[in-house]
Amino acid sequence: MERTAVNPVTWSVEMGFNQGEIVSGHTRTLYCSGQTAMSGDGTPQHDGDMAAQLALSVANLEAVLGAAGMSLSNLVRLNVYTTDVDLLFQHYGVLASRLGAARVAPATTMLGVTRLAIPGQLVELEGTAVA
Repeated sequence: MERTAVNPVTWSVEMGFNQGEIVSGHTRTLYCSGQTAMSGDGTPQHDGDMAAQLALSVANLEAVLGAAGMSLSNLVRLNVYTTDVDLLFQHYGVLASRLGAARVAPATTMLGVTRLAIPGQLVELEGTAVA
């Protein structure tokens, strides 16, 4: 797989994402459902704790990727949904550090929403990965 960053502006690179990515030569695409701070048995975790919810959401996304033989480094698209954009920005380093460690800067959209499907959840991550 070959990835080519498309950045007509550069401010986003400093925040850990590209404006776009051209992907060629891939053989598999994985579309991940939104991942939140849920335990393996489906119990919501870390009520009211954005940093902990974000960390577990990334871990759950990594688990889906891993089950498909992929990792965060395969992400080409990441949608971030949150019930509190300002609070998420205070803890965005949790996500940015995991993406940085994977040496990936997927095209990203962050959306503020009134609520997520499970009450008490503050953030949900939805990804697309290619290999």
